[in-house]
Amino acid sequence: MSDYANTPYTVVARRYRPQAFSELVGQPHVITALTNAIEQHRVGHAYLFTGARGVGKTSTARIFAKCLNCREGPTTTPCNECDVCQSVAAGEDVDVLEIDGASNRGIDEIRQLRSNVNIRPSRCRFKIYIIDEVHMLTTPAFNALLKTLEEPPPHVKFLFCTTDPQKIPITVLSRCQRFDFAPVEADEISGRLREIAQAEGVEADDEALALIARRANGSMRDSQSLLEQILSFGDKKITVSDVHQLLGTADLSRVTSIMRAMLDKNLATVLAEIDATIKSGTDVGQLSQQLVGYLRDMMATKAGCDTKFLLTVAGAETNSMVELTRRTDLNTILSMLQILDQAMTRMQHSHHSRVLLEAAALRCCELESLQVIADLLSGVASPAAGKAATSASPTSPPPSQIQPSPPPDVDSKKKS
Repeated sequence: MSDYANTPYTVVARRYRPQAFSELVGQPHVITALTNAIEQHRVGHAYLFTGARGVGKTSTARIFAKCLNCREGPTTTPCNECDVCQSVAAGEDVDVLEIDGASNRGIDEIRQLRSNVNIRPSRCRFKIYIIDEVHMLTTPAFNALLKTLEEPPPHVKFLFCTTDPQKIPITVLSRCQRFDFAPVEADEISGRLREIAQAEGVEADDEALALIARRANGSMRDSQSLLEQILSFGDKKITVSDVHQLLGTADLSRVTSIMRAMLDKNLATVLAEIDATIKSGTDVGQLSQQLVGYLRDMMATKAGCDTKFLLTVAGAETNSMVELTRRTDLNTILSMLQILDQAMTRMQHSHHSRVLLEAAALRCCELESLQVIADLLSGVASPAAGKAATSASPTSPPPSQIQPSPPPDVDSKKKS
């Protein structure tokens, strides 16, 4: 018991956190700008890193701090061996202060920060303040920070990170260099996950890693958390079934079968496929999301997009999805999307999620071909088409079949 308690464990997301710009995945524009600023001696006094969770904002701030304060620097490639680099990586450096904006959001904390900025760093070139979730600061706190942020001492740098830049006052935004972090591409996430799996001595199927990457929705940290959950199973190989079991999702072949039955308008088969999928351990909410994602990929395919735009369908199921897309029209796909989306919204406030999903699926089955209806309506609305329809009507024979009326009898008129 004591040995277990004395053995600290570091989660995957922290153990494999990038320690240099070369290890940062999915943000080439940010890397280029920051490295050029260091090389050209154009490092500003305040930076704002914005983006969704888990895309590398705080990691970039730490790497940038190491670049500026490394014993070998300022440099674009920190050594990661000196005491400064190691203490910054551990979040323990006395001159690189990481502040949580959510728990230190009041004016008193900012006043203390203002009183400390004039104190020179103890051992580094710069005193760097990394404020995470800076949008959580109160309005008085932002106002107290303005003057210091505009004209800080030359030895102070501010690195702000946020997931909600809209809540930051424009007066603060105008004093920062802003960098927007994009969601990480699924291919880049799966590549990084493969490196981690190899480092952990675990074999992983490509399709399984791709499924985790798509599930993460552009967040590298979320994908690593999912990978760690699967690693906790203790198996030496990660398979697709392991990922589905963890996520509570259905295999794509089952989703394809449900969609095929819906397009075939086979009500009994739709209910049977949904029942079998749920009994296999799939969560109803997850199945609904998968159906919406499948329809989204059908929509993109119908619009003529390349397979690289697909977010849900992959592998062997791509051809099946394309074949199903050819059987229907865009308006019908959009209507099915709307029906399922409304059902998912109602599921959040109902104890009958399965019933709502089944009802939505049957409503999709009852949809007629909306493209035909749209064509008929456009024909009614178009005068030229209306005339063509009138001339083709059986009640109005074509001109070639109309018999001219006989001329009046002139002699009979004279006799009268």
